[in-house]
Amino acid sequence: MALDALSLDGKIAIITGSGKENGIGAGIASTLARHGAWVAINYVSESTAPRAAEVAKTIEKAGGRATVVQADLTTPEGARKLVEATLKAFQVDKVDILVNNAGGGPLVPVMQATKEDVEKTFAVNVFASLYMTQAVISVMPRGGRIINIGSIASKMGMAPVPLYSASKAALDTLSYAMAMELGRGYAVTINTIAPGPVPTDGLPKGSVADALHNFLLPLTRAEERMGTVDDIADVALLLASEKSRWITGQCISASGGITGG
Repeated sequence: MALDALSLDGKIAIITGSGKENGIGAGIASTLARHGAWVAINYVSESTAPRAAEVAKTIEKAGGRATVVQADLTTPEGARKLVEATLKAFQVDKVDILVNNAGGGPLVPVMQATKEDVEKTFAVNVFASLYMTQAVISVMPRGGRIINIGSIASKMGMAPVPLYSASKAALDTLSYAMAMELGRGYAVTINTIAPGPVPTDGLPKGSVADALHNFLLPLTRAEERMGTVDDIADVALLLASEKSRWITGQCISASGGITGG
């Protein structure tokens, strides 16, 4: 397929949680920028600020355009801050593409989970995506794209990550339920990409990582390997492009075939 068939020239994109250079968010931002989009890089922690600046610098060195915005998206105020800062930085009045990539949460056994563990996990994996959607929809033109980054954990009920799995399942259902309102009301599509294991900072370390790796790797069908950031970014590119105009409300497993949807 020719590069211009997936052109995003003139498009403005926000990618949340994209401040770590080896992360899925940064990979998506770089891929969208390479195809013409102007991208907003988002991070939360002060410790991530230098890494976020490096992500933007790398994009700009390659000929793209990027801005960096620190914002905590687990509140409506933080979500509005990110949208407003993006519009101001690029001197535009619209956002064409939103990728809700920020995610995480404590990996604790369900019987040991505290109220704070539950609230933190759902805040970053569900509430942030909802707040960002609410904040961006008024400035998203017809044909806009909202892409949520879920996980195959939502379909597999994996014991080592119960809260994370539950929160990603909630995100799947929220995306599907909102597709009608956003499509019929705003002519915007909303889809979820569900990656399998990808070696980034977000992948659990130690015994949990080993257990997940040993369980999931034999289930891949395309190849016997873990996924890469580029594998996920290319799916996001398709969903961000005009070619995905008739795809909405879907949960797309980008896992090499570990799950069927």
